[in-house]
Amino acid sequence: MRGRDWPVLGAVALGGGTGALARYGVSVAWPTAPGGFPWATLWTNVLGCAVIGVLLVLLDAAGRPHRLVRPFFGTGVLGGFTTFSTFAVDVRALVGEGAPLRAAVYLVATPAAALTAVALGAWTTGRVLDRRAPGR
Repeated sequence: MRGRDWPVLGAVALGGGTGALARYGVSVAWPTAPGGFPWATLWTNVLGCAVIGVLLVLLDAAGRPHRLVRPFFGTGVLGGFTTFSTFAVDVRALVGEGAPLRAAVYLVATPAAALTAVALGAWTTGRVLDRRAPGR
């Protein structure tokens, strides 16, 4: 590893810890009962994906933001906040708890909602920035 990479690594680590703590807070505030639908994980992933859509458009509009912004917020905070592994464990748990239909709905709904959230976050941010641009 080169010396220039250490600040990036630190930004990712700090952001990741922040995002993971936020996700844990959501799971504590909105626990899933055994056999229940994992709403907290679904909405955590959807919200995180919407925010990444916003972030990508804002970073593009900013031109050349500080080199640690994207690693901190994108890879770190949002990577720590969203969770594909918990999604996979939730699907398996629902099947194991005798709720295969609920598992199938969750299996299809999460990626569909997450991809839609990224697109809507990016599109909405682009529209807002276009309207705020000089001459509009």
